[in-house]
Amino acid sequence: MQPIVIGANSNIQDGVVIHSKSGAAVTIGEHSSIAHRSIIHGPCAVGDRVFIGFNSVLFNCTVGDGCVVRHNAVVDGCDLPAGFHVTSTQRIGPRTDLSQLPKVSVSAAKFSEDVARTNIDLVRGYKALQNEF
Repeated sequence: MQPIVIGANSNIQDGVVIHSKSGAAVTIGEHSSIAHRSIIHGPCAVGDRVFIGFNSVLFNCTVGDGCVVRHNAVVDGCDLPAGFHVTSTQRIGPRTDLSQLPKVSVSAAKFSEDVARTNIDLVRGYKALQNEF
């Protein structure tokens, strides 16, 4: 049985399911955001500073550092190199020509960083509130 590991300063939002087939490993890197109702099904590795959008599904894959997988997308059975952008509703798999995928734009990278930063700020705020009571 392999562990499920979530890196520092990553956020797992409401309704996310993380589990694995036959106890395979699932790792989520640092400063990554897994948005509402996504499914991360191992074996799976998500790099650092990755954004996974609402309702997306990852299965038997690797998502490299700095990738953006937008809402309702599927990444199944392939390794997505660092810095790639999967658009909303797109499905990529072992036969996908990854050279056709766009690289993450500056605005998409900023959005990902803002989501991660906002969630870190929320934790700080909750901790400050806790100390008031």
